[in-house]
Amino acid sequence: MKTILFQGDSITDAGRNREDPESLGTGYPLLVAARLGYEFPGEYKFVNRGVSGNKSVDVAARIREDIIDVAPDYMSLMVGVNDVWHGIDYNWWATPEDLDRSLREIVEKTREACPDVKIMFFEPYILPEYATVSTEEKPDKWEQFTREVGERQRITKAIAEEYGIPYIPTQSLFDEATKRGGVKPFSEDGVHPTPAGHELIARAWIETFEKIK
Repeated sequence: MKTILFQGDSITDAGRNREDPESLGTGYPLLVAARLGYEFPGEYKFVNRGVSGNKSVDVAARIREDIIDVAPDYMSLMVGVNDVWHGIDYNWWATPEDLDRSLREIVEKTREACPDVKIMFFEPYILPEYATVSTEEKPDKWEQFTREVGERQRITKAIAEEYGIPYIPTQSLFDEATKRGGVKPFSEDGVHPTPAGHELIARAWIETFEKIK
């Protein structure tokens, strides 16, 4: 049985029960596990170690217990939006350099411990909703979000290309989807997906997995 690890922040966490190591939450990891578990019963073990509120540096800090000790055969990673969000709202930034260093550490240490692991990167994304748009108090909030998240997107893509890792352009997938009915059906606040948003991510996840498995 091969192990699939979902890693990231609250988008991946999706309300999982931290006291239950088999809990997948209610988001895209559960949707992926449902489909692959149905199509290939008994072939895969699914593990969700996303942690709500994590920035890139936090994922790197728990690489031993939440990545290497899991010994994944496949791992997806979506991280970076909190590097910006926490900075804008709480002045608690993780810099672009932090992201670059953290992603490299995650990839290199994971591959060193699990030489056959196959990794995929999901692009951090942002959409215009109540948590991200400009306000009277912060009139440049949306501009700041798009600029800073865009920088993290460029870094994530560059590192994926450097290390030969499949890169899923989550931003453009959401942008295209929201043309059909606006942001609200796909994201409740501009960051966290609705069930439809999780379905979008799950479909992209499975499409990429089919190419690397």
